[in-house]
Amino acid sequence: MAPRLRRREKQTAPAIIIALVVLAGCSSLGDFDRLHPVLVTDDIHAWVGQEAAVRAVAPISLYHLTEEERTLRDLAFPLIEPPYDRQRWDAVLYEYGIKHEFQRELWVVNTTAYYWELQAVGHRSSMGRYNTLIDDIRNDIVRIGPFFDTAHRVLDLDRRREASIELMADLSPVERLGALARVGENSLTIAWVQQSLAQRCAAYRFALDHLVAGEPEKIAADADIVLTQLQQKITANQVVPLPRFADLSGRVLAPKAAAGRK
Repeated sequence: MAPRLRRREKQTAPAIIIALVVLAGCSSLGDFDRLHPVLVTDDIHAWVGQEAAVRAVAPISLYHLTEEERTLRDLAFPLIEPPYDRQRWDAVLYEYGIKHEFQRELWVVNTTAYYWELQAVGHRSSMGRYNTLIDDIRNDIVRIGPFFDTAHRVLDLDRRREASIELMADLSPVERLGALARVGENSLTIAWVQQSLAQRCAAYRFALDHLVAGEPEKIAADADIVLTQLQQKITANQVVPLPRFADLSGRVLAPKAAAGRK
């Protein structure tokens, strides 16, 4: 496909997605709260790595994603998206990273928000709130394994990539920068998930403690057990150092960086 046509296709994608959501009955979710297959593309979560790079004030690579890199971003998104945002009518806009307000919200640390969302949801009993908490924690536990398995494979390939680059005398500076930028994006994506998991765990603990104080139930012991399991999983999967992600909520992104996120 010619570059001009490719650019035009990317520009019209958001409008097509919004139209499909409307035609689908104002819901982008299909069975099991997943996006309708017609709305899913291979690079639906490509923006995740770009956003992580922007927040770390790092370069963005223009290379195509490998299958492993694409899978890494697909598996990362549910671990950085707030659990209570998964059943939105406009979920497809968030999956594609089209709503930049949502991307900014992903970086806001508020350990109390999950608890208040539990209180706001129309549960008929305290048991419903406990069960939702337990289900969300268990879902994260299940997602951790596949994500970090992929992360280890990506990191291994990136180490080989860096070693190969050192032996390639005919690489142009632009190609070298693009390759190293992709290595950075991959590592920063993993770091974002690690940071998000730690924040989610703190939010779950806050919610459980306040439920126990206000609505004590025997099932609280089950919630504490699964939360401990989540904490152990997180501790065992600290595979990259956490960088200092910048707070860009009140700043305007540089045109070059913003263009890379479209």
